[in-house]
Amino acid sequence: MVETLTPSSSSRWSQFHHPRPWITSLFSNPKTLLTILWIAVIFSVLFWQKDATTGILFFRRDFPVREMPKLRTVAFNLTEFGGVGDGVTLNTAAFERAVLAISKLGKKGGGQLNVPPGYWLTAPFNLTSHMTLFLAEGAVILGVDDQKYWPLMPPLPSYGYGREHIGPRYGSLIHGQNLRDVVITGHNGTINGQGQAWWKKYKQRLLNNTRGPLVQIMWSSDIVISNITLRDSPFWTLHPYDCKNVTIKNVTILAPIFNAPNTDGIDPDSCEDMLIENCYISVGDDGIAIKSGWDQYGISYGRPSKNIIIRNLVVRSMVSAGISIGSEMSGGVSNVIVENVHVWNSRRAVRIKTAAGRGGYVRHIAYRNLTFVNVRVGIVIKTDYNEHPAGEFNPKALPVLEDISYTSIHGEGVRVPVRIHGNSEIPVKNLTIRDMSIGITYKKKHIFQCSHVQGRVIGTVFPAPCENLDLYDEQGHLVRRSGSQNASDIDYDF
Repeated sequence: MVETLTPSSSSRWSQFHHPRPWITSLFSNPKTLLTILWIAVIFSVLFWQKDATTGILFFRRDFPVREMPKLRTVAFNLTEFGGVGDGVTLNTAAFERAVLAISKLGKKGGGQLNVPPGYWLTAPFNLTSHMTLFLAEGAVILGVDDQKYWPLMPPLPSYGYGREHIGPRYGSLIHGQNLRDVVITGHNGTINGQGQAWWKKYKQRLLNNTRGPLVQIMWSSDIVISNITLRDSPFWTLHPYDCKNVTIKNVTILAPIFNAPNTDGIDPDSCEDMLIENCYISVGDDGIAIKSGWDQYGISYGRPSKNIIIRNLVVRSMVSAGISIGSEMSGGVSNVIVENVHVWNSRRAVRIKTAAGRGGYVRHIAYRNLTFVNVRVGIVIKTDYNEHPAGEFNPKALPVLEDISYTSIHGEGVRVPVRIHGNSEIPVKNLTIRDMSIGITYKKKHIFQCSHVQGRVIGTVFPAPCENLDLYDEQGHLVRRSGSQNASDIDYDF
């Protein structure tokens, strides 16, 4: 049936399809129209922002809202499963029984395992989904230092190699794979890897497999690690691998600053949507090292690390750097913010390290409000970190380094404030330094070192920047254009 319009229905139709008088008058008034346009401009400013590094407008996208874990409806005590906290009894079976009990509660929201005060010696054990591991004040989980208790696992697919040796690698003390909704927290209880025996065997070359991390979570999502102390890991301390939605906060990570090889604090590896905040880290290697796979294996695996915020940290590293990206970054690293970080008594403060053969990229990295105290080298970009896995790698797989900014960088007692070492094959592109004042310990030449870098310095920067960079005043007006971006002024002896 075709509906026909009666006079009354035609009148109703016209009410919806003819412009109302107030709309017509609104757009016919020039002042009103100008007001509407200004509102539109202000709205666009609020939702669009200019990237100071690239000068390109991007739609501002905040990091995803993280869903915090729900409170568990069921809680167990480790002693209910036969745990004995005397520092001598092996509690591996008690942990395994407790995890098994929690694994059956997934549909009910999972369960919490409370570890009471005491010294709970254990071999490596696995976590399960929808689980909270809660360490009370005075609770210490001790990793057994006899390597026969540590299982061997296949190499990580993005490394294709145990990292220190060909073939399998040792698993971590606390491990998890393909999990969701896992919390490790407490009243600052401790997980202690008792790594001293491992470090000694490593230096004596008595190990045939790569040492294991202290805590490793793989292929998992919705992970929260907070309010605990991690110390003396055999190898890397906290290693989230190919995970999404990870929060690490209020964590203390400790290892001897010397003679504790490769005891990185936190290694986000091919991770996405991650927050690290309010931590204290003092270790025998990098405080934090963002990674995404090693050479041809990382390129093939193809999982970048992206959308990572690191903020409000105090870090010390006498051997390596406070905050690093790489050197294993073959899957790519992008969209990283490092802010409000204090690096003290360290060899290097913030470093990006890569080499030919890595492939991948490091881009859209923003450092801001950093303080360096008694640091040998402050800002480092290194493109000849030539450490490669066994077998052939492709030297033509060249990484891309671009869109990197440093804003509000201050410090004292620094020997070399800046060392940006690009090369003809791997130039550093679109680098920005703004508002930097660093007290130096050696008033000589070559303290602001550059090679094959294109970018800009904006406003006041001390010490005087290298001539590779364009110079702008505080208002963004060009003062001096660089004519020597490929000049090299690198001096590793200084």
